[in-house]
Amino acid sequence: MSDQRPDPDLLLKQVNADEAQSKKGRLKIFFGASAGVGKTYAMLSAAHEALKQNVPLVIGIVETHGRSETAMLTEGLPHQPLKKIQYRDRELEEFDIDQALEFGKTHPNALILLDELAHTNVPGSRHPKRWQDVEELLVAGIDVWTTMNVQHLESLNDIVTRITGIPIRETVPDRIFDHAEEVIVVDLPPDELILRLKQGKMYLPEQAKLASRNFFRKGNLLALRELTLRRTADRIDGEMQAYRLKNASTTVWPNRESLLACVKPDQSGEKVIRNCARLAAQLGVPWHAIFVEVPSESSDDSTLYDRAARVLKLAANLGATIATQSATDVASALIRYARDHNLSRLVLGRSKKRWFFPWKKTIAQKIGQTADDLDILQVSVSESSLFTIPKPHFSFEPDKIEWKNYLATFLICSLTTLCAVPLIGLLDLINIVMLFLLAVAGIALRYGRGPAILAAFINVLFFDFFFVPPRISIAVSDAQFIITFIVMLFVALVIGQLTANLKMQGNAATERERRVRSLYEMSRDLSGVLMIEQIAEIAARFLHTEFGAKSALFIVDEKDHLKKMDKATASPNMALVQWAFEHGTTAGLGTDTLPASPCLVIPLKATMRLRGILAVEPDEGTFLGPEQRRLLDICASLLAISIERIHYLDVAQKTVVQMESEKLRNSLLSAISHDLRTPLAALVGLADTLKLTSPDAKASEKEIIDSIHHSAMRMNDLVNNLLDMARLESGTVQLNRQWQPLEEVIGSALSSCSSLLKERPINVQLDDSLPLVNIDAVLIERVLANILENASKYTPAHSSIEINGFRQDGNIIITIDDHGPGLPPGRENTIFEKFERGSKENATPGVGLGLAISKAVMKAHGGSIEGESRYNGGARFTLRLPFSSPPDISGNLLD
Repeated sequence: MSDQRPDPDLLLKQVNADEAQSKKGRLKIFFGASAGVGKTYAMLSAAHEALKQNVPLVIGIVETHGRSETAMLTEGLPHQPLKKIQYRDRELEEFDIDQALEFGKTHPNALILLDELAHTNVPGSRHPKRWQDVEELLVAGIDVWTTMNVQHLESLNDIVTRITGIPIRETVPDRIFDHAEEVIVVDLPPDELILRLKQGKMYLPEQAKLASRNFFRKGNLLALRELTLRRTADRIDGEMQAYRLKNASTTVWPNRESLLACVKPDQSGEKVIRNCARLAAQLGVPWHAIFVEVPSESSDDSTLYDRAARVLKLAANLGATIATQSATDVASALIRYARDHNLSRLVLGRSKKRWFFPWKKTIAQKIGQTADDLDILQVSVSESSLFTIPKPHFSFEPDKIEWKNYLATFLICSLTTLCAVPLIGLLDLINIVMLFLLAVAGIALRYGRGPAILAAFINVLFFDFFFVPPRISIAVSDAQFIITFIVMLFVALVIGQLTANLKMQGNAATERERRVRSLYEMSRDLSGVLMIEQIAEIAARFLHTEFGAKSALFIVDEKDHLKKMDKATASPNMALVQWAFEHGTTAGLGTDTLPASPCLVIPLKATMRLRGILAVEPDEGTFLGPEQRRLLDICASLLAISIERIHYLDVAQKTVVQMESEKLRNSLLSAISHDLRTPLAALVGLADTLKLTSPDAKASEKEIIDSIHHSAMRMNDLVNNLLDMARLESGTVQLNRQWQPLEEVIGSALSSCSSLLKERPINVQLDDSLPLVNIDAVLIERVLANILENASKYTPAHSSIEINGFRQDGNIIITIDDHGPGLPPGRENTIFEKFERGSKENATPGVGLGLAISKAVMKAHGGSIEGESRYNGGARFTLRLPFSSPPDISGNLLD
């Protein structure tokens, strides 16, 4: 009998999911292959029926696209006013989510109709995408009906692009589609859709002609229709599986073909797998392959895992979902797995009936008698089709027979006989038989199946020779003792078999518990580490303890290079390690890439990226079976997660330190700057006073006074820059945005730098179509002045400076070109950092704050600043300001 009880963990998970879903609104999607199939029409028709049933509904937004049939259906349905959003030079209407939420609060079981789920909202809306609006409504408990085409599903986006040749920009995550309460497919044959297009029921004539030559070709529509039906079928299959789980169904529902291949670790295994793979390909259905480990078989053949691993690997390469299980009965395990995964057809190798066990049923017979919901396909395995599966280089040889166990068995049987001889006459022979059976059970429990079988035969012989009349002879005086011998031998064999199986199951459970405990201890140790070196030490200890293997851990450094950690005991081939790192694939021992290597190289894949490589070198002759490989994969996952955790911990610590350092530096700069302003103001004032009160001073004295005044002004500018930098970085600067003509701002900057630029030709070229810009004119003028001041410092005297302004890609662009030496190579970005100068050895005065302030000002405006060296010499600074539509003042002029 198979265990037909449902998995309680899966049931609990389903109950929790249902409980969470019950608190949210319900989503219904009208799903179609393309525009024009009638999704919106179907949604509005259903809405009229819902309104007749007094469902509180409102149209959030419906796109009729000028189709009269659709527009007529909106009549009679309540509409929610649309929200008006100013975008660039137009006023656009968009769905108002706040009004929808208010409607939901005042109307229990409210329903909102939202057309075009994949729509991108107008900038300035609460969410960038309409499906995000839908998520918020569902969380608020409001039901939503919406429409969507198959090309907007995220998982199918690239497929649709390849089919149609047209990139699809707007997509919806598959989880929205999968979590919908209901999906209604609105289908229309391609010929009818093309006819509607030609009749002008979808687009204007010119648009329809263009669409028919591109997206709406019949081949495209056929492919999209198939994708729609297949994706819907996959979703329905998921719903069916959830229903089976919720209702604890214990039978297979053959709603579609699905295959399960049973892997046997003998020469027939590969033939079964290849036949199942061919059948799955012909039917176009998914298939699984499972290996069931039976303790009695694993003890008889020490190469069991070796052969099973190779057959399972073949199945995985052919596209199967593979699994391994441990059970005492193969048939029960197959039935349970098939029902859990709703696999309707089993593919088995035909078992030959053993003439010496005529009562023993084959696996197929057991399944046929206990599971009439499963179909069985048996693959014939003739002698000519058998072949020898080559053993890989890393599999071990069969264990040698441990003769000491058999010797101990003989001694125990002899000791039992010696103990039983004095009991002759005191006990009946039937009770003495019990002592011999007890000895068989003990031997089976201690030494296993082989010694137990030997003990059964020895004890029967000893019982006949020493206890059955005539004694000290194998002859039997009473024929009835022959039956006793047969029964005694049979019972001894059964007891030995059952006891040995029990021992093996206990050992297997102990081994599983030990592995779980090892993984727990490893995860516990990893959770407390704070350095990569500790991770390497824990990994080396675990792999040595669990596998007796040498290991090496490689970590990806900041330059994306592999770094070998200390504590490494293995020496893998670095070319193999680099290959695994570049391809993100396991390589080496037992794989398809350099299988002769003594090391198995496993990529450490974390959530965000590949974090390193784990190299494992088992002892020579050690075999890594499926369980060991699975344990290694779990170990690699734990290591990858721990390395990523430490990485982000380091990033967080550095960020905190950097933030605190910046905060402290800004505070110090601000304090020092304020303290310096008073003496600097006094120094400037004194210099001015000396100038005014000493008109008859000597030329040398006047030069000293001018030098004092000039130096004081430079110090004052430095203090102002420090204060401005501190305010900009603290975010306390409030922009005084005003609509300004760009030529006035540039003119003011040139005027402020007139003393520096008086000997240089300045060429200003501004497009006549440049609009007003919404900026803080004082700060933008400061940016321009800083760049012009740098140009005057670092370029030859009398060299020209060009300023250009134009509009490009939604931005206002200002470029400033000079004819100096250009920017230092490789430092085009670092020059915008604080206290960074173009050339550290340059004697030109300055502390490197001008460009840093310029960058902060541009960032505050939502723009950017970039620097580069021009190919024909000199430097170019490019300022980008976001374009926004200036106010329409025509009405005010007419008033």
